[in-house]
Formats: sequence, C-alpha cells, structure tokens
Amino acid sequence: MSLENKIDFAIIFSVKNANPNGDPLNGNRPRTDYDGFGEVSDVCLKRKIRDRMQDAGHAVFVQSDEKKTDGMPSLKARAEDATHGLGRDAFNNKKTPPEKAGKMACEKWLDVRSFGQLFAFKGEEKDGVSIPIRGPVSIQSAFSVEPVSITSTQITKSVSGEGDGTKKSSDTMGMKHRVDKAIYVTFGSMNSQLAERTGFSNTDAEIIKSVLPRLFEGDASSARPEGSMAVEKVIWWQHNCKAGQYSSAKVHKTLKTVAPDGSYVLENLDGLVPEVIAGF
Repeated sequence: MSLENKIDFAIIFSVKNANPNGDPLNGNRPRTDYDGFGEVSDVCLKRKIRDRMQDAGHAVFVQSDEKKTDGMPSLKARAEDATHGLGRDAFNNKKTPPEKAGKMACEKWLDVRSFGQLFAFKGEEKDGVSIPIRGPVSIQSAFSVEPVSITSTQITKSVSGEGDGTKKSSDTMGMKHRVDKAIYVTFGSMNSQLAERTGFSNTDAEIIKSVLPRLFEGDASSARPEGSMAVEKVIWWQHNCKAGQYSSAKVHKTLKTVAPDGSYVLENLDGLVPEVIAGF
C-alpha cells in the first residue's frame, strides 16, 4: 500500500570545524550564498540519505564509488543487470514497455521510488529511450541560521619520490577550509499522490524517518572529522490525509527562530502535532 498520509519534515544539524559541502568551482570552500550564509545542497543531503539507506541494508540505485555493493561499473550497467529478466535489455529494448521497466526499478531500489530517477539510454532508433520517474520525497538545500565564519589553512603535502624512496619529491601546497561553528536547517516533504505512482509506502517513509537522525553516521572524512557534524533534531509532521491538512510552506514556517545554539521555537497548527526526534 502506498503512502497514506502526507508528511513534512525538518532537520536541524550542527557543524563544528568541518566542511559540510565543498564547492568544486570555488577551491572546495564551504558553499555560501551571496549574504554569507552557509549552504549544503539538496544533492549532498540525498547522497547522505542514500548512504544511510545502504548501511541499513536497503537496495539503492545511485551508489557512491566508496559504497558499491554489486560491482557494477555504471548506473546503466546496474539498471540493465537488474532488469535482465524482462528481456535482452529492458531499458534499451523497444519491445519492453517503459512503464514496466520503470515499475521494476521502483520495486527494486528504495531511492528510486523515494526520489525518482531519469533512465536515459541509447536505443535502436535515433532518439533512444527515456524513462522519467518522479519521486514523492523532496528535500531542500540546507542553510545556516546566520552567516558562517570560514577558516582557510594552507597545508603541505610531501611524498616519497620514485625509485627506492630515498629521494623526497618537492612539496605540494594546498588549502583546507572549514566552517568554524554553525547551525543549519533543511526542510522536506513526502507527497502521497506521487507515492502512488512509485509504490512508496508507509514502511518506506518509516525507513527514511529512522535514517534522518543518523544522517552523518559513517560519513567521516578529512574534511568532516568524526563528530564534527551532528543532527540535533528531526521534526516530523504527519498529516491525517493524503492531500495534507496544510500546505508544506505553512507547515515549514511554524519552525521559527532557530538560534545559533540550536534552540528553536515551534508554533502549533490546529490538528497537526509534530513529533520531535533527537539526533544520535
């Protein structure tokens, strides 16, 4: 059974001496908007959700290189391997209805039926085949509650040269950036009407609910040391109907005055009581 109730959610998370989302077009400095507020893109957040889904043992289509579990070299290879039972090539075979291949993808991969996916491959004809799947789960970019202070440190990397390793190669200079301390907030929603198309269920919603408080578990790196990023609160609004009692915009606006220390004010809406979940 597909999702029975519209759901809205918010995530409040903290950053301390870490680079939450580097901008490759700006020397990998932490992303900021024109007013200096820190930003973490929705793509980055969905990547972390997918990773936590995998950690929990669920099948994920868009796997990172570090977390590949099936040895497939590309998304195309993964799609074709998974749908081999539909024929020679379900995603590249004009004899296979696109709806059938899309349905199979939604049934197999949790992230496809959650976020959607565009499958586009070359076909026997010039235009090829394109299978768009619109997912019911959306998430916004996260923004800091106040402008962020960014510290940039020059680093030196030195490695042994060629041969027997006795000769030292020339040092390589680089820069490392971090956000000193900040609180970020993001919002998301789950649409019941779109859930009917992908088969996204109440159980799937509970899976995402369970991974959001653990968003940064197992995500440590040089740019994000262990413990430098943490979910403080997840706020979960479950409506009493598919269409929702209120618009997502109105629901999200009830989270007010998120302070630099992570405290917040949450207004009430008649008949819609949020569940507040502590981060891990």
